[in-house]
Amino acid sequence: MVQQTDKRDGAGQVEVRTRRWSVSLVWIVPILAILIGASLVVRNWMQQGPVIAISFHTGEGLVAHKTQVKYRSVVIGEVTTVDLADDKKSVVAKVQLSNDARAFATQGARFWVVRPRIGVGGVSGVDTLLSGSFIGADSGESKVPEKSFVGLELPPPITYDEKGKRFVLTASDLGSLDIGSSIYYRKIPVGEVVSFALQGDGKGVEIGVFVQAPYDSFVTADTRFWNASGVDMQIGANGLKIDTESLSSILVGGLAFGSPDFAPQAEAAADQAHFQLFADRDTALAPPSGQAQYLQLRFDQAMRGLSVGAPVEFKGVEFGRVTSVQLDYDATRQTFPVVVEAVIYPQRLGPVHRKMLSVFKHSEGDMDGARRLIGTFVEHGLRAQARSGNLITGQMFISLDFYPDAPKVAFDKTADPIIIPTLPGSLEQLQEQLQRVVERISKLPLESIASNLDGSLRELRASLKQFNGQTLPEVKVALDEVHKTLRTANSAISEDSPQRERMGETLDELERMSRSLRDLADYLGRHPESLIRGRPKAATAAELEP
Repeated sequence: MVQQTDKRDGAGQVEVRTRRWSVSLVWIVPILAILIGASLVVRNWMQQGPVIAISFHTGEGLVAHKTQVKYRSVVIGEVTTVDLADDKKSVVAKVQLSNDARAFATQGARFWVVRPRIGVGGVSGVDTLLSGSFIGADSGESKVPEKSFVGLELPPPITYDEKGKRFVLTASDLGSLDIGSSIYYRKIPVGEVVSFALQGDGKGVEIGVFVQAPYDSFVTADTRFWNASGVDMQIGANGLKIDTESLSSILVGGLAFGSPDFAPQAEAAADQAHFQLFADRDTALAPPSGQAQYLQLRFDQAMRGLSVGAPVEFKGVEFGRVTSVQLDYDATRQTFPVVVEAVIYPQRLGPVHRKMLSVFKHSEGDMDGARRLIGTFVEHGLRAQARSGNLITGQMFISLDFYPDAPKVAFDKTADPIIIPTLPGSLEQLQEQLQRVVERISKLPLESIASNLDGSLRELRASLKQFNGQTLPEVKVALDEVHKTLRTANSAISEDSPQRERMGETLDELERMSRSLRDLADYLGRHPESLIRGRPKAATAAELEP
């Protein structure tokens, strides 16, 4: 009974089944679209690089979502916004870099706007006339991240990856140099000027240069740099000499470097090494000047044309220069002499300087010995003279030479600087000679000479008048008579004239007579006795028989 009851209870329960959740096919397309969109967003986010801000002086040529950032003509970013800076003195361009351009978001990176420009190296940025301006980029050495940059107004002359070395040149002024001016080695362009700045004390400039590899190895500790701008023109005994590095250096300036022949072989100079910039090639490659000696010269003549820097020569060899030209007052003679101070470098005389030191047993740098040596030379006629170096420009120079006939002058061994006696210049001597000639001419009796000359001219005029009035007509008559005579002679010797026929007969007779005389001379040569005995009779036939 119990079992039946249980069966009835179980049969009366209702079985509840749970329905499984299922996705309809309608939702597959939206889900796939969401997944694809999300993947694109993630991919785009992963491909994007950092965002940097670049400030420029002006926003010319910068357009948001259009202006690109390029490195070696490859796009590495794009300008997203261009806004005015808070100080209203510049503009700030926000740039979205690509993921591959993260190296450009570091310290030392440089950015500039590429526009059409005409510079030292020629015309650049011409392609931007069609495509529009873009921002050029150059990475730096640092790995430290950076978000804000100050853009350059001009493209940098060299980029980070260029091989070579930088050097610093010091000069008194910049001259005609500019950023981009070429540097030449043996007339081959090997680098350029990359920067220049005024020194801290304002007494000179520092010029940054870059020499490309492998030419940078030719820059050693003994290398000399000089200004190669313009044309170096010299007129000497061999004619006109013109020297220049290139046409570009004439127009925009340039530098050159080299090592003097006397310099030993040295190792390559280190990066950022300092050098002095010389004015020209001859000065740069000149041998060492050695110990300097200062001289003082006093001239009683005007020194117009003698300027500071004028050469000082000994026997035609330049070995110094003029340092000052000043006027002085001599109270004793009440005159105004011109005091010229100069510096000389005896070592520039070459082997003769060393020979003199050996002969007089002086050591290099012995100033007292040098003073005694100059005193000895003065006693033997050493004098200074101002000479004209160029008749066209009137420039003068100082010449030291020996004049044995010069008046004796006491040498002051204690004077500092050393005083060397002087002589009047060649031009001054010429003026004195001309003055003496003028004085002699002025002493001549010019009035009496002029009076006598005037009388002679009057007599000559009267003689010419008489000649024209009397002699010329007679000469004309005589010439007419000569003309008539020549005409008569011409008619007498014409072809058909009887005189010519008789002359021909006469010539024939003369020819026969000369032949007879020749026969007579031959006979007398064979029979000289005929002159005494006479001509023998002709032999008979019987006498001729044997």
